[in-house]
Amino acid sequence: MIKKKNDEPEFYELSDFRFYLETDKALSLNTIKAYMTDLEQYARFLKKYQNVYYVTDISSEHIEKYMLSLKRSNLSKTSMARKLTAIKEFHKFLADEKIANNNPAKLVDNVKKDKKLPTVLSQEEVDRMINSIPQDSPLNLRNRALMEIMYGCGLRVSEVVNLEVGDLHLNSKYIELIGKGNKQRVIPIGDMASEALKKYIHEGRNELAKGVFSEYVFLSYQGKPMSRQAVFKYLKQLAKNNGIEKEISPHTIRHSFATHLLENGVDLRYVQEMLGHEDISTTQIYTHMDTSRLKELVNSVHPLANKEDKNEKI
Repeated sequence: MIKKKNDEPEFYELSDFRFYLETDKALSLNTIKAYMTDLEQYARFLKKYQNVYYVTDISSEHIEKYMLSLKRSNLSKTSMARKLTAIKEFHKFLADEKIANNNPAKLVDNVKKDKKLPTVLSQEEVDRMINSIPQDSPLNLRNRALMEIMYGCGLRVSEVVNLEVGDLHLNSKYIELIGKGNKQRVIPIGDMASEALKKYIHEGRNELAKGVFSEYVFLSYQGKPMSRQAVFKYLKQLAKNNGIEKEISPHTIRHSFATHLLENGVDLRYVQEMLGHEDISTTQIYTHMDTSRLKELVNSVHPLANKEDKNEKI
């Protein structure tokens, strides 16, 4: 119930809910405090604008009106999503404990967060990074092969660090791996990536392995499989060494791979298969083009774009 007390709403059920968060959910004190603050704000709205004082009277329309008020106040979608999570958890608790007959929050759609496009490197920037890696030591041979296969195949960092020697079919120029969702896929590999991998495996990997058998392709200087953190750290340093100020991560290389394929006319379905996306809508995030690329495309196909100026008066 929500009760008037000194002109402020109070959830009588809130103390039970807090206990549930502390014991059953084992949430941190900061998270619990955030939940409580959000729910108190929610309760004030119900009282002041909806004349609702009992949790059993709350409907999905009341929740939707509250979310609309948050939107009109220009609250960020991230904050709105957090507040709705608190509300949904509370109503689920009320329904599970039979305090309320139903859960009105189940009918309320989640907040759709804005999709932020990840950073993409230009083809020149990728080439600069790869070509700056010398091939004069086992670690540099590894690093060159690492960059070539990440960019040449668009692998996730988890797929790279878990790649095994048995997954490589370099003479046939393809690799097979188990990706996200435990799904197997076959990815063709280009000449440059294939040659870089061959050179690393034949001339550098055994020295890194230090005589100890390992099934993993990419090894650290200690002979252990490279970690995700090590790949991330190396890419950031490589970009910095080449004067690239963009925020770099392993996903940046994957994103650049997909974007460059699409910019060069590769079919979206093929890119989807290469990336291992189950739904093509996930792949469509890579179809963005910068203004210069779009202008170039229009100029190449529009019938009037390249019309010479013959001082024609229109």
